[in-house]
Amino acid sequence: MSYLRDRFNKLSGKTRFVVCRVFVHLAGAEVAPLLGVLNRVAREAVETDGDLQVLGEGLVDIGQSLLQYSTYWQSAANEGDVFWDEGEAGDYVTELFTDSAQRYLSEPDLNAPLSEQDEFLSLPVTRNLVVMLAIAAEGEVPEIETDLASMDALTIGLKTLINLHYQERLRAIQIHFSPARLGDELTNEQVLLNFPELIPL
Repeated sequence: MSYLRDRFNKLSGKTRFVVCRVFVHLAGAEVAPLLGVLNRVAREAVETDGDLQVLGEGLVDIGQSLLQYSTYWQSAANEGDVFWDEGEAGDYVTELFTDSAQRYLSEPDLNAPLSEQDEFLSLPVTRNLVVMLAIAAEGEVPEIETDLASMDALTIGLKTLINLHYQERLRAIQIHFSPARLGDELTNEQVLLNFPELIPL
């Protein structure tokens, strides 16, 4: 039935929107530098009032960093839906934003001064990091409209998110991560409790 609806909407000239959220859980003391990338991107997004181009560049940086840290991937999950109405797609984006923001320790302290590398290394280091990336894009994106809970699928999915920015198909971008503040810790138990959708890779 959804296939027929998609076909009808295509014939009627409607724009198709894909809204997707990807969770990536990394583990190991070595993932701590990724928090620096995430906080920098969050800070730049706030400073530019959520400018989509700046967010897209940040998404590229995060996607490339996650690919470089693939050795530390522990689990992943994704969810999403397809919409033919921009307002409905926007409502779902807002719903995902609210949910991601309420996840454990996912609000960065953007008023804190940027840490120097030496200061950063002296802070307690979390062994767990969960990155949540949500996007809305125009058109069909089969690479993320599938289960990403495998190493190969997640690799392809992250590369696709990067390419969507360069193809100028992104209409919304959200980036959340837990823990969001340097020095906070996300324990194994907290990962299980607050991110129950995660599937081991």
